[in-house]
Amino acid sequence: MSFDGLFTHAIINELNHELVGGRITKIYQPFDNEIILRIRANRKNHNILISAHPQYARIQKTQRSFDNPQHPPHYCMILRKYLENGFLTEMKQVDNDRIIHLSVSGRNELGDEQSTTLVIEIMGRHSNMILVNNDENRIIDSIKHLPPSQNSYRTILPGSDFISAPAQDKLNPFTADLTELDFPVTQTVKTTTKWIQGTFQGFGRQSARELAERLREVPEKDYVTVTTEFFEQFDQRPYTPTLYPKGTPTFSAFNYISEEGPAQTFESLSALLDKYYDKKVTQDHIRQKSQDITSLVNNELKKNANKLEKMREELAETERAEDYQVKGEVLTAFMHEVQPGQESITLQNFYHDNEPIDIALDPEKTPAQNAQNYFKHYQKLKKRKKHLTSQIELTKQEVTYLESVLTGLDMVTLADIEEIRDELRDEGYLKQKKNSYQKKKQSKASKPYHFRSSDGADIYVGRNNRQNDQLTHRTANREDWWLHAKNIPGSHVIIRGSNPSEQTLEEAAHLAAYFSKYRESANVPVDAVQVKYVNKPTGGKPGFVTYEGQDTYFVTPSENYIEMLEQL
Repeated sequence: MSFDGLFTHAIINELNHELVGGRITKIYQPFDNEIILRIRANRKNHNILISAHPQYARIQKTQRSFDNPQHPPHYCMILRKYLENGFLTEMKQVDNDRIIHLSVSGRNELGDEQSTTLVIEIMGRHSNMILVNNDENRIIDSIKHLPPSQNSYRTILPGSDFISAPAQDKLNPFTADLTELDFPVTQTVKTTTKWIQGTFQGFGRQSARELAERLREVPEKDYVTVTTEFFEQFDQRPYTPTLYPKGTPTFSAFNYISEEGPAQTFESLSALLDKYYDKKVTQDHIRQKSQDITSLVNNELKKNANKLEKMREELAETERAEDYQVKGEVLTAFMHEVQPGQESITLQNFYHDNEPIDIALDPEKTPAQNAQNYFKHYQKLKKRKKHLTSQIELTKQEVTYLESVLTGLDMVTLADIEEIRDELRDEGYLKQKKNSYQKKKQSKASKPYHFRSSDGADIYVGRNNRQNDQLTHRTANREDWWLHAKNIPGSHVIIRGSNPSEQTLEEAAHLAAYFSKYRESANVPVDAVQVKYVNKPTGGKPGFVTYEGQDTYFVTPSENYIEMLEQL
């Protein structure tokens, strides 16, 4: 079930019961399209999440915690000004559409009464939250602005008259007289599904198919009764919120007979939504929070790739250094054969079986000066080659480091992003925080993942480069075992103990492969060696090590395998 009009009806019914009459005590905006209202009602604090995300728009109570920005966005400040300390007097759905009105009464800064409505429109990429002054029916502000150039029907800008979204020309299933309808008879489920969606407001495809399946099971004379009972279930609290995880996960307010496979039930619709949206929304939040550093790292990688290409081209040119040395040596040996004013000479190359070698000359210089000129070119290219070889190695290390940061960002949690940001500051990729207060507020180091193998050994997995350094060079003992995906960016993995079983080594190898750049690949090589054989070069980038004496395992990582391991 999508978050359709029917599910909206149910969740508003559930939230109404808990929240109406409560006071809005706090307002936060942790992400661009999401607001958290903390409402004190029935002697409890409730966090209400309202999202205008183009894919995950919804309203629900949430148990999830969020890090809020140090400086609240403008829209959050507007909501605080007009809604904070106000009372939620009404929460209603417009017909059976995905439009919700939260009516709030309170007092302004002068102590005068004010009445506002937060209009929540769940409409895919057009989803919005619009704060309206009820006395004047004017828009105070909205989380997304819509100027006249983008919509001729209505303008959504501060100060504009509020115009409701256009109503659907369909029946409200909760108020319609079902006895007057011509239900399709002897039609397929597909046809009936289409008829239901074309007749009633707020029917997603899943809900329409469910009603169609129920109608197929009964004679025509029972159509009205079955349809009425179906609609009534959306008013019957408590619900039996159900998640269907097989294939593309779906959900419903109560059990749908049309859904196949295993099902998981929840104590509330909001608990269901927390579970359903958890991974999807978290990944989206991570993308939002890390977008700037991901872009920065990709740009740095591109610059270093171009730099490598140019240096390799220059290095290829330095391969001619030996030619200059040979010509200088041959010219020195046969200097007596050079005539004044010659522009070139052919001599015997005693380095190559006395084969003839053509040597260009500067007619203005003596033979000795010409020979010296070749030796100078040789020395210059030799030095250049040494410098380029060193720079190429450093740049390759830079690329490896940047790729490891990207790999870390692919596996990062919201709490880890600031730690990676601090690491990039320390490495000079981001500007340092300006004042001492901000510097003190540098992110607290997170803890590595902690797993326990099937035979009881403790296994730790670094979340990022900083943590990899800490784990390998400070936390681990010399006799512990260290694992890492071979020659690719990934996490450092530590097995506590000097003599782990083969089963533990195999499980740790799966972790090292899974928490690496090749987590989607098969037969990933993973090196394993005791920590005492792992070294960090002086001046090496975070996470960079050298090692020797390793054993190599080949594993195919999978999320299911990792989930089977005990995580502490």
